Formats: sequence, C-alpha cells, structure tokens
Amino acid sequence: MDILKRETAYDGFFKIKKLTVEQHGHIFTREQFDRGDAAAALVHDTVQDKYILTRQYRIGSESELIEVVAGMVDKGESPEESIVREIEEEIGYHVNHLEHIHTFYSSPGGATEKVYLYFAEVSEQHAAGGGNDHEHEHIAVTAYTPEEFEQLQTPDAKTIIAQQWLRLRRLSK
Repeated sequence: MDILKRETAYDGFFKIKKLTVEQHGHIFTREQFDRGDAAAALVHDTVQDKYILTRQYRIGSESELIEVVAGMVDKGESPEESIVREIEEEIGYHVNHLEHIHTFYSSPGGATEKVYLYFAEVSEQHAAGGGNDHEHEHIAVTAYTPEEFEQLQTPDAKTIIAQQWLRLRRLSK
C-alpha cells in the first residue's frame, strides 16, 4: 500500500487525516485518527506494596474506568519524561525506578497512537494527584493489593497488558 496524499480532514481536540492510497492498482481513501503517542505505567508503591491506579471518566467508553496511569506524550518530550510527569500529575508520586514493558499500537486499523507501557516503582506520595484542572481532569487515585490488582476486571487494554505482564513476571521468579 502506498500513501499518495495526506490531508487534514478535521483539526480539533483530536485530528483526523484523509489518506489517498494505492494498493494493487486501486486508488481509494481511508480516514486515520491521528492521536499522537501515549505513555502509561503500572505503578507499584514499594512501601505499601500496593498498585496505584486511576479512576476517571473516559469519553471513548462513555464511562468511568479504572486503569494504569496514562497520558499523551507532549511535543518535545520523550515517553519516559512523559510518564514521569503523568505519575506526578495524576497520582502525586515521584518515580524511583522506571522499566519499559512494551510499546504497542492501541488500534492500528485506523489510529496512529502508539502506547509506551512502563513499570514504575514509587515509595512516597508527596501530593494528592488528581490531574490538571486546566485539562479538565478529575482523576481519583486508587490503590490495590497485589491480589486485588490481579483480580481487577477492566475493559482497558493497557491495564490488561500490565496485569498479564505482572503475572508472567511473577511466574518467572
């Protein structure tokens, strides 16, 4: 498949591109949700031995979700810098250790978003968290024991991937 032309079809809070493509002699158009990249982290408070997650309303699911800390990678920021910032903003912790788990596309059939998933160790909450008012974030900080986190039922893919990674990590020890 060759991309012949790329146009902006919508430029609001999100962006949608209209692509003209050629494949096997056929020319047609496809829309692409230009989301940018995201960073996410499974956060473990090593003092409390609890996993710190967020609960917030998500417009895509039209519901509140419990999920790992996550946010968009800002222009000029590395994914690592981004997730450290998001952990500070959303749950009020400084990061002691950061380990990359995996990078994946959230929905490659039509969206550009790559998610950089990390495991973060923290030891002291220095602020309440809750997100940024200017971004209209209303984030509740939630804490789970290892057993509670393993049993957590969520439709959020990045959190499910983090759960599976943690299960495999425990099995390999």
